[in-house]
Amino acid sequence: MPDIVVTEFMDEAALDTLRADYDVVYDPKLVDQPEALAALLPGVRGLIVRNRTQVRGAVLAAGTQLQVIGRLGVGLDNIDVDACKARGIEVCPATGANDVSVAEYVICGVMMMLRGAYFASEEVADGGWPRTRLMGSEVMGHTLGLIGFGSIARETARRARALGMDIIAHDPFLADNNPAFAAHETRPVTLDTLLAQADAISLHVPLTAQTRGLIGAEALGRMKSDAVLVNAARGGVVDEAALADALRTGKIGAAMLDVFDLEPLPGGGPLVGVPNLILTPHIAGVSVESNVRVSGVTAANVARVLKERA
Repeated sequence: MPDIVVTEFMDEAALDTLRADYDVVYDPKLVDQPEALAALLPGVRGLIVRNRTQVRGAVLAAGTQLQVIGRLGVGLDNIDVDACKARGIEVCPATGANDVSVAEYVICGVMMMLRGAYFASEEVADGGWPRTRLMGSEVMGHTLGLIGFGSIARETARRARALGMDIIAHDPFLADNNPAFAAHETRPVTLDTLLAQADAISLHVPLTAQTRGLIGAEALGRMKSDAVLVNAARGGVVDEAALADALRTGKIGAAMLDVFDLEPLPGGGPLVGVPNLILTPHIAGVSVESNVRVSGVTAANVARVLKERA
């Protein structure tokens, strides 16, 4: 009977630290095999997942001896946190370990989309030379709007400020006089103001009942017609069909999505063939360096709880 089950990819060195003291089953195929996972869980004390493993319902019920769930990342919408709390299962996200990776992804996306010159590779390779059409903008002097102002947004703000951007942010959970705003040279504003003023918008919110569909047709309609949008937070915060329509009709300039309402995308949906749209497979927080940090933090968290409860 294993002590710990790991269902998604994890750094081997971190796994080895766990294997030194525990019987570990590492099988990334389990993320797509909930019945097999449930069959394996009785007697298991520790479970380690990323964002795709759904730790709820039958899977969670099967883990009758679970003491800790390590999350290789920070979002917890794939875990029934309330049910875990009721059963005394400690849920441990890798808080802070992938902040830099996500912040760099956001800045990279904003720079590419405002410049607007990176959608033309095939055309140029085929002999086209659209220099005038592809005369985009520098980021310096433009306004970045951050929806949510937690640790990743603050890392993003730090980098944007170094590039000469003006930064505004909306976070309903922070008072306007919170020192974090001044520390990062960021002006707190209402959501309506942010949507109207920002040249680039980045989302930094969890997926909740309040944030689902936050960026829908109405919000997209309040953005500048040449504004760009980055979502590396959670799928479902952006209405994908409304975004596709906004891009096709020129209501906004461009968008970069790393997260989706359903992952992986089923194919054939509203995002197929949309102009000025960059899609990546939930990799903003996954760099070589951040994978090492996230895995190490998660392994340490899980080992700590198991030792405390031995």
